[in-house]
Amino acid sequence: MSIPEGWTVRSTVVEPVLRVSRVDSRYFVSLVSISTTRRGGDLLLSAPRLECNWVAGDSLIYPLPIDCGDTVREALCGRDPEDLRFSGVLALHAASGAHLQVVLDDSVTASASEMAEEHSATQVVPGLQAKLYPYQAQGVAWMRQAVSTMGGALLADEMGLGKTVQVLSLLLLIPPSGTAPALILCPTTLIANWMQEIQKFAPTLTVKIHRGSARANLPRELLGTDIVLTTYDTAVNDLVLFRAIEWSWIVCDEAQALKNPDSQRRRAVSQIPRRHMLPVTGTPMEVKLLDLWSLIDLAIPLALGPRTSFESEYPDTPERATTLGALVAPIVLRRKVSDVATDLPERTDVAVPLELTDDLATSYEKTRSYVLERYGMAGALVATGQLQLFCADPRLLRQVDSNINVAGDLSSTEPPLSSTTPKLERASELIQEAVQNGRKVLVFSNYNAVGPILREAVAFSSNGYWNQINGSTPHADRQAIVEQFSAHSGPSVLVLNPRAAGAGLNIAAATVVIHFTQVWNPALEAQASARAHRRGQTLPVTVYHLYYLNTVEQVMLERAQMRRELGDGAVRSSAEFEDNMTRALTVSPIRR
Repeated sequence: MSIPEGWTVRSTVVEPVLRVSRVDSRYFVSLVSISTTRRGGDLLLSAPRLECNWVAGDSLIYPLPIDCGDTVREALCGRDPEDLRFSGVLALHAASGAHLQVVLDDSVTASASEMAEEHSATQVVPGLQAKLYPYQAQGVAWMRQAVSTMGGALLADEMGLGKTVQVLSLLLLIPPSGTAPALILCPTTLIANWMQEIQKFAPTLTVKIHRGSARANLPRELLGTDIVLTTYDTAVNDLVLFRAIEWSWIVCDEAQALKNPDSQRRRAVSQIPRRHMLPVTGTPMEVKLLDLWSLIDLAIPLALGPRTSFESEYPDTPERATTLGALVAPIVLRRKVSDVATDLPERTDVAVPLELTDDLATSYEKTRSYVLERYGMAGALVATGQLQLFCADPRLLRQVDSNINVAGDLSSTEPPLSSTTPKLERASELIQEAVQNGRKVLVFSNYNAVGPILREAVAFSSNGYWNQINGSTPHADRQAIVEQFSAHSGPSVLVLNPRAAGAGLNIAAATVVIHFTQVWNPALEAQASARAHRRGQTLPVTVYHLYYLNTVEQVMLERAQMRRELGDGAVRSSAEFEDNMTRALTVSPIRR
């Protein structure tokens, strides 16, 4: 090698360093070294090519170890150094050792939310029947880029930020096909919600629900549609069927259900062939660092190495958690409400449709027939009131009328009805996600007995604050309870009866409101929601309305929505009320 004029060759052998950088969406590797100057500063030395055994800088040339080329080739393991996938970046970082150090530029370790902000705040999505908020448009653009450059991604936005509409936007931009559909996996309680969201936001996508006794038996029966929607438990039971198809997408909603790598669900999902995997969760790490490994390993297999080496390298300590968080920040899109509050409306209402299980639907239908026979249309208010009790929790109905033996309608193999219902399950999920994200929750129910039932159903922290205000709470104690709830620094839930606590209380510390039961009068619901969404509230409020499809609750919710749209000045006619009562007593969850 000829020495350029003015350059000096040093005899000191310096240690090689592989430097990973990013430009736009491309990751690439360069060979550098760092030398200490006489003044004690650091001098960055660079090699023109990875094959070189020397580095240079500031008119100085330093030799590298003679076997440097072999060491670099071994570290790259055949990967293209000019166009690395992010999984390759993580593998290189994991291989950093005494003979070859690997450093990541700040551009590489930028968080997914920072990279999302590099994208346009507007996004044209053909077929999407919605206008995305700026942060949603940026999230969609980032995910679209991430699946091509990183091999996968994890969508972990906080609850209430519209993860579902972002997922549907992504499916419209990178569409599935009839021969390679998208598979959406979710808890049973979310099937109805997904159907509603698809029909509302992406009606051009065709959907097939796969569950129940009438579900498909052959792979070809699942083809010919854009999306197959099923539950995690069905995926376990029908694993052979799902493995027979290469899916364009697998979307795992409420993906914390897959956090345990030893669970049947997690093992089954990991075996299903797919081109892209997108775990979606508001709580990417609930307890252990292994939770995060489990989800990322689904999105990008072996990105964090095998489980055994991960557990050895990342014990559950605060220090390792910080290190891991920085390492995976580029592939976990995590925005909090407080981060994007300027993009959000002050209040977001989310209707949460739920389906009664087959056993519960049968029990509801028997109850409906019973109250119709006993009270008739003349006693519609009493009759619909008993159906409302059933929707809150069937135990409440038995307390009011012992002639209704709901438990007798259940299969003997099922747990007692009081232990679990779709509404209890969904409310528990919403509460747990909210408190894990540091948000305080108000739950409104027309029935005081719901508070203890819900408390029993929720896996609540021992250091949490849980209380309730209803008609039996002394007026002198109510403000003190609100103040305790507001001041508590840990998980906090307050269960309220809208008639007793729907007015006069300022509970702006809460940013999540759950209406566990519905009311006929939309003004009563508005007053209740205004306990949190009021002056003094500095963050957007998310209001969830839980209701069962094809029951009295759906009629109540639709009526309240209609009244809101007509406005406060609209005249309430007796004919309209009678029509709503008739619908409430005739609608049935039984599929005919």
